[in-house]
Amino acid sequence: MTEPGRIDHQEGRLAIAGDWTLVHFATLKRQVDRLVQDRAPSPEGVDLAQIAALDTAGATLLMKLVGARSLAAIDDWAPELPATRRALLRTLGEAMADNRPPVTLPSHPLKDVLARTGQLVEGLWQQQRQLLGFIGQVLVTLAATAWRPGRWRLTSVVAQLHQTGLNALPIVALLTFLVGAVVAFLGATVLRDFGATIYTVDLVAFAFLREFGVLLAAILLAGRTASAFTAQLGAMKANEELDAVRTLGLDPVELLVLPRVLAMMLTLPILTFVGMLSGILGGALVCLLALDISLIQFLAILQRDIPLNHFLVGLSKAPLFAFLVAVIGCLEGFKVSGSAQSVGEHTTSSVVQSIFMVILLDAIAALFFMEMGW
Repeated sequence: MTEPGRIDHQEGRLAIAGDWTLVHFATLKRQVDRLVQDRAPSPEGVDLAQIAALDTAGATLLMKLVGARSLAAIDDWAPELPATRRALLRTLGEAMADNRPPVTLPSHPLKDVLARTGQLVEGLWQQQRQLLGFIGQVLVTLAATAWRPGRWRLTSVVAQLHQTGLNALPIVALLTFLVGAVVAFLGATVLRDFGATIYTVDLVAFAFLREFGVLLAAILLAGRTASAFTAQLGAMKANEELDAVRTLGLDPVELLVLPRVLAMMLTLPILTFVGMLSGILGGALVCLLALDISLIQFLAILQRDIPLNHFLVGLSKAPLFAFLVAVIGCLEGFKVSGSAQSVGEHTTSSVVQSIFMVILLDAIAALFFMEMGW
C-alpha cells in the first residue's frame, strides 16, 4: 500500500514526504498550487529526505515548487537524496531551465529601422569582402596559369566565347539601335526649340561612344550571362560536381572560372563596338527621316566634331566591366547551398550585384575622365 505524498511543516521548513508519483498527482498538485500561490519557498527551506517514491510526474511538481534553476542545482542543497533521484531532478531542472521562453523586449519603430539598416550594411560589407577575396583568388590563379600554356583550356574559352558573345550579338545590336533612335528623337525635340537640331549628331555620337555603348552591353551581359554562370555553377554545386572536381585534384577556379572570365573580357569589347555602331546607326536613321540630315552629312559631322579619344574612353571600360560581371556571376554560383531555391536566390543576386557594380563604376569612371579632361 503506497503512502500518498504530502507536504509537512517542520521547524520552519517544508518536509516533502510520501510517494510523489502519478497516482497521487491531482492531490499533490492542489497542495503545491496553494503553497506557490501564497509564496514560493526557497530551496534551503525544503527537505526532500523523507520522499518514499518519485517519478517524473512528482519531479515536475517539485520543479514547480522550488523552480527549475533550483532543481538543476539540487546537488548543492539536497545531497542527502539518493544519486538516482538527484539525477532525475537535476536532468529535469536543466532541461526546463534551458528551454525557457525567450525574453521579449518592447519594440521601438526607430530602433527596429536602425537594426535592420545595420544588418543590411553588415551584409553588404561581408558581401564586398567575399567579392574582393574571390577577385584575388581569380587573379592569383590567372597569374599562375598565364606562363604555362599546357594548362590553358582553349576549348572551354572558345565555347564560352560562342555562348557569351556570338549568341548575345543580335540582342545587343537591336537594343542599342533602338536606344540610339530614342536618344536622337529626344535630342531633336529639345534642340529644335533652340534652332540647333544639327547638334543631334554630336549628342548621339558622344552618348554612345562614351557611355551607352559599353553600359548597355554590360547590363545585357549582366542579366543574360552572369545569371547563366550562376545557374550553371550552382547546379554543379547542388549535384556535388564541384566536390568531384576537387576530389580529382583539379582547381574549380582554374577549370570553371578562368574560361568564363577570359571569354567575357574578350567578348564585351566586341559587343561594345557593335553597340556603338548600332546606336549611331539608329541615330543616323532618325536624323535622315526626321531632320533631313543625309548619311554623308552625318558622317562628315562625326569626322569633324568627334575625336578618337571618346571611342577609346568607352572601349577602355569594357574589359573591367566584363571582369566584374563574370567574377560576380561565378562567385554567386559557388555560394549556392544545394537547393533549387538557393540557385534562384543567388541567380537573382548575381544579376542585381552585376548591374549595380557596372553602373557604380561607370559613374566613377565618368567623373575621373571628366576631371582628367579626356
